Amino acid sequence: MMFETTPLRDVMVITPKVFGDERGFFLESWNARVFAEAGLDLGFVQDNHSRSSRGILRGLHYQTQHTQGKLVRVVAGSVFDVAVDLRRSSPSFGKWFGVELSASNQQMLWVPPGFAHGFYVTSDSADFQYKCTDFYDPASEVALAWNDPTVGIEWPVPEGESPALSGKDAEGLAWDAIPLFD
Repeated sequence: MMFETTPLRDVMVITPKVFGDERGFFLESWNARVFAEAGLDLGFVQDNHSRSSRGILRGLHYQTQHTQGKLVRVVAGSVFDVAVDLRRSSPSFGKWFGVELSASNQQMLWVPPGFAHGFYVTSDSADFQYKCTDFYDPASEVALAWNDPTVGIEWPVPEGESPALSGKDAEGLAWDAIPLFD
């Protein structure tokens, strides 16, 4: 696997080795030993899988308690995946990073605890899978507004269109109103 740093401290783009031929392909998406050798000694407790249609935006989510690190990947379709650093002590505090994750590029993104995370579906549909380092805790979940001007994420939403949002995401909080991490 190849582990690439990003402009956000501790966020990594991970490209697995893919072995393929006319029959299809094989790749290893998680190996505790390989990740630990790359400095990511992670203990996952929950796997999630979602399917979304083109134009759906999910996020930007995080939990203030039971903070989750997420190893995210797309197994069908494509998304624009985003992490926002919410850690005051980080040199990348308040900054965002986005990357296309797709079934064809087979890349993954490691989003550590202390980040808001979300994605926008750019294909007809996308199957999104992610491993979490802590359990889902709806009582401590926060949604940062996807279009907050302070953060200024450049989503690939076509001109004149708006993303489809859940009720929770439509009511996302402004940067100045969200709880942050030290």
